[in-house]
Amino acid sequence: MDSVDPDGSGPQEALPPPPPVLPPDVVPVKLEEPAKKKPARLPMARRGMGSKGQKIQLLTNHFKVNVTNMEGQFYHYSVALLYEDGRPVEAKGVGRKVLDKVQQTYSSELSGKEFAYDGEKSLFTIGQLPLNKHEFTVVLEEVTSSRNNGNVSPDAGGSPNDTDRKRMRRPYNSKTFIVQINFAAKIPMQAIASALKGVETESSQEALRVLDIILRQHAAKQGCLLVRQSFFHNDPKNFVELGNGVLGCRGFHSSFRTTQGGLSLNIDVSTTMIIQPGPVIDFLINNQGARDPFSLDWAKAKRVLKNLRVKVSPTNQEYKITGLSDQNCKDQLYAFHIRFQLKQKGDAEPLEITVYDYFVNHRNIELRYSGDLPCINVGKPKRPTYIPLELCTLVSLQRYTKALTSFQRSSLVEKSRQKPQERMAVLAHSLKTSRYDEEPLLRACGLSISNGFTQVEGRVLPAPKLKVGNGDDLFARNGRWNFNNKKLVQPCKIERWALVNFNARSDMRRLVNDLMRCAEAKGIAIEDPHAVIEEDRQMSRAPPIVRVEKMFEEIQSKLPGAPKFLLCVLPERKNCAVYGPWKRKNLAEFGIVTQCMAPQKMNDQYLTNLLLKINAKVVCKNSLYMKLGGLNSLLSVEHSPSIPVVSKAPTMILGMDVSHGSPGQSDIPSIAAVVSSRHWPLISRYRASVRTQSPKVEMIDSLYKRVSDTEDDGIMREALLDFYVSSGKRKPEQIIIFRDGVSESQFNQVLNIELDQIIEACKFLDEKWNPKFVVIVAQKNHHTKFFQPNGPDNVPPGTIIDNKVGHPKNYDFYLCAHAGMIGTTRPTHYHVLLDQVGFQADDLQELVHSLSYVYQRSSTAISVVAPVCYAHLAATQMSTFMKFEDTSETSSSRGGMTAAGPAPVPALPRLEEKVANSMFFC
Repeated sequence: MDSVDPDGSGPQEALPPPPPVLPPDVVPVKLEEPAKKKPARLPMARRGMGSKGQKIQLLTNHFKVNVTNMEGQFYHYSVALLYEDGRPVEAKGVGRKVLDKVQQTYSSELSGKEFAYDGEKSLFTIGQLPLNKHEFTVVLEEVTSSRNNGNVSPDAGGSPNDTDRKRMRRPYNSKTFIVQINFAAKIPMQAIASALKGVETESSQEALRVLDIILRQHAAKQGCLLVRQSFFHNDPKNFVELGNGVLGCRGFHSSFRTTQGGLSLNIDVSTTMIIQPGPVIDFLINNQGARDPFSLDWAKAKRVLKNLRVKVSPTNQEYKITGLSDQNCKDQLYAFHIRFQLKQKGDAEPLEITVYDYFVNHRNIELRYSGDLPCINVGKPKRPTYIPLELCTLVSLQRYTKALTSFQRSSLVEKSRQKPQERMAVLAHSLKTSRYDEEPLLRACGLSISNGFTQVEGRVLPAPKLKVGNGDDLFARNGRWNFNNKKLVQPCKIERWALVNFNARSDMRRLVNDLMRCAEAKGIAIEDPHAVIEEDRQMSRAPPIVRVEKMFEEIQSKLPGAPKFLLCVLPERKNCAVYGPWKRKNLAEFGIVTQCMAPQKMNDQYLTNLLLKINAKVVCKNSLYMKLGGLNSLLSVEHSPSIPVVSKAPTMILGMDVSHGSPGQSDIPSIAAVVSSRHWPLISRYRASVRTQSPKVEMIDSLYKRVSDTEDDGIMREALLDFYVSSGKRKPEQIIIFRDGVSESQFNQVLNIELDQIIEACKFLDEKWNPKFVVIVAQKNHHTKFFQPNGPDNVPPGTIIDNKVGHPKNYDFYLCAHAGMIGTTRPTHYHVLLDQVGFQADDLQELVHSLSYVYQRSSTAISVVAPVCYAHLAATQMSTFMKFEDTSETSSSRGGMTAAGPAPVPALPRLEEKVANSMFFC
């Protein structure tokens, strides 16, 4: 039958049958749907507020901010800075000067608008600029040395002569810049209102960033040194000597925060380290502890001076130091022979001249001592420009970013302490002198800042009751307790031990007698030492590793077998070089528990504290807790056991921390440590696993490390298996994680990277195993403080705050668990990111509070939960096992990049099996 065309135009021929889609012998394969990406975990919302504890009225260093212009818009513009020839400007610090010049020169083209510039590549306005694209040309006079590029001679004369006048007319005294400003995005101020309701978006974070950038720009215009959101004025009254040419500089932190009580301005005291300003030679003598300029180590001086800025007398021009001359001032010839060949009168041949001759004979500058010292180089490596040392003065407010010595660190802590009332007065003064009410951009936003501290209500939780020996109760008073006339709850037995002395001045016989007497009083059974081994005095100047090796030869020759415990008297109190090699030899090679002590006057209090550490480390024998180590005290609710939620189901508690190299040490591997509780239902006993990872990486990458189908070499496998063995072959049904050291921007990584690794480690052991997780971040590095309004004292220990200054939506609280005896108490800010267990607010807060009372090293409540403290101790101790050298000043870098890719990170040695599960870090 003919088919009929749909438009009715007539019949058509029948269409042929369609060709087969597949050959007849092919079986269709069903396509699998792509795996759905699992939704990312986000920090949980607050479920409720706590109610337990005695209420207390407090003040906090948050100042309420009223906002009247929520309908406005921030306009974001990208900024590109170029030289005349189109090269991008890479030098830091120039941008603000250039943009200030743009605003002065082109105000009408910008419709008179004020803008906030971040100092780099972003600029923000309230309301739109006339055009989406602007390009301006500006000229800066007297650009600093980084822009002179060594092409000039620093003018060091008095009144300028003819040559000076010619030089002053040359173009090197000014620099031309091209500034390109292009529209990037709109940011509604309404996003701040949304954030205050708990709806956080990228726009709300950007809007708050703009407000903080306004604060930074405001401080920059006052001549402050900016360190993120901390600002430091150039006022000698704010400087304190720390030694070796380093000063502590006191300033203040200032940032906007969204809180339950609305938008607030958080102001706090802040301290940074700066180089001692003034004559370069004075700094170098102070830095090296030298007698005079002629006994300085110039190689060390070159390293410490590099990239510092100096002003040159008498012109006051500023330059950046690029190095030192190879020869002394009297012998160093100017590199620019053509420029500085000065013709002798009547002679046709030019005369090469030294730096000293040039400044003394041709510039008429008297040089008192520089002739026999190297010169400062402020030019490029291939085109140096030399200046005599005594004409150079270090500019103020230059940050010192290298690691502090232990003396400098203790000096900084001591000199930056402020009692609560003093700190409040300083903060009120900082807010007043900041004059934020005069900042036009804040006024344009409709922002007004209250000058009064915000009032909050806190609650003081009662201290948990403790159990000690003989079933006695122990009650903490003001966050402290003592073991006078008390025995330890689970004392160990110290046998097969020896005393090792690296310090020639210590009285070993008296130490042994006093230690055994104090141990007996605490219930610790201690045998006489098998030997007291003194170091040969001739070894005291040998390298640390050699000293340790020699000592172990002595130990092996004088003891009948391997000791179970070694007590070591170190040669110095602080920064002892023997400590790391000694710990490594004992723990990693021989599996011997060891306790180090400082050579000092020893009283009963010192020895009791020493015994607390020893008891927690030494493995018990012939007891219920065999091979688990002693305990000094227990929570009464552990002893029962009656800890809400935790005692009802096997629960593991983790403390996780990553320690990085000191500031200025960019290539030192980071150290990740995880401590885990053992012997459930206890929450007072822990073990630790420690690994290295790439420098400055905060996320722990070795929690799960699958090396084959049957092998996982990660940290969590060790922790989970130990919990199973020590807890009566029970797997943890609940895992509570305390994570230290991460910022709010990293919370999602903790929830979605680290937690995923932990889950994978559990599944690798048992596919059907689904423990419930609680993830809590503990932050100490924040700027919120609390004060008692009617008294000079710190807030009492156990003070908890979960209202007014917390997150508008997410679950967080502040806890001051410890007694602040000096300075102002810094609370720990706990963020509960996940709670699959379903804790009541009071139960969780009491658990966190109780975990500050299980720290076995002392008889005080500590400021952060013990597992976090232990993780930090474990990382710190094991980092001393390896002497990492910072290689950031060289072309090759450990943990950095090589031609073949990322350089391998050196691994830490594993602990010997006998001590791997001990509290070696105590």
